[in-house]
Amino acid sequence: MAYCASEKVCNVGCTVDCTVQYTTCTDRNKLPTTDTYHEIRSSLLCTASNSCYYSVQNLLSSRFLSKNLKIKVYRTIILPVVLYGCEAWLLTLREERKLRMFENMVLRRIFGPRRDKVTGEWRRLHKEELIDLYSSPNIVWVIKSRRMRWAVHVVRMGEERGVYRVLLEKPEGRRPLGRPRRRWVDNIRMDLQKVGCGYTDWIGLTQDRDRWRTLVSAVMNLRVP
Repeated sequence: MAYCASEKVCNVGCTVDCTVQYTTCTDRNKLPTTDTYHEIRSSLLCTASNSCYYSVQNLLSSRFLSKNLKIKVYRTIILPVVLYGCEAWLLTLREERKLRMFENMVLRRIFGPRRDKVTGEWRRLHKEELIDLYSSPNIVWVIKSRRMRWAVHVVRMGEERGVYRVLLEKPEGRRPLGRPRRRWVDNIRMDLQKVGCGYTDWIGLTQDRDRWRTLVSAVMNLRVP
């Protein structure tokens, strides 16, 4: 017999209310997993971002607005909706590709097609051309930089704060067999490794405010396709 229950899926600094369909407790294959949470969050993200995009797509393709103004519309109207709560996201590579695909779709709407010099036909812009035209950091690196800023706030919280305890305390017991799942802290270490600080104690780095700001700026300005 199945019934419906409301569950709060929690991450560091972020809580998502979602409704999960449960079966009897003896059927363990039907219990929600981390992959289910990623699927729920991906569907919610796609719904919010697409709704916001299609509400302003006429402005993005208008001939009466400049390219700079269209980019401001994207950064002030669409991005805040897409990136709400992104500081606590644990992104997989598949979700990063979806975010980049969404941003490329918006940028192609802003910059329009381009006439091919050889055939003379109109074609859509390639990813490399979009990177050259859009001088701002891409959406994935914006998420990474915001996640690093949030990490500083979490580390500097007191031990009485639940977010601080979730980040630093280690759970007791034995973990299940297989490769450990990627954690939120692992994303921070991977981002620091890309700017040359992968083997350093990142919690100790957060005490140096100036150096941490430099690292956040370095992550923001990485030009990786």
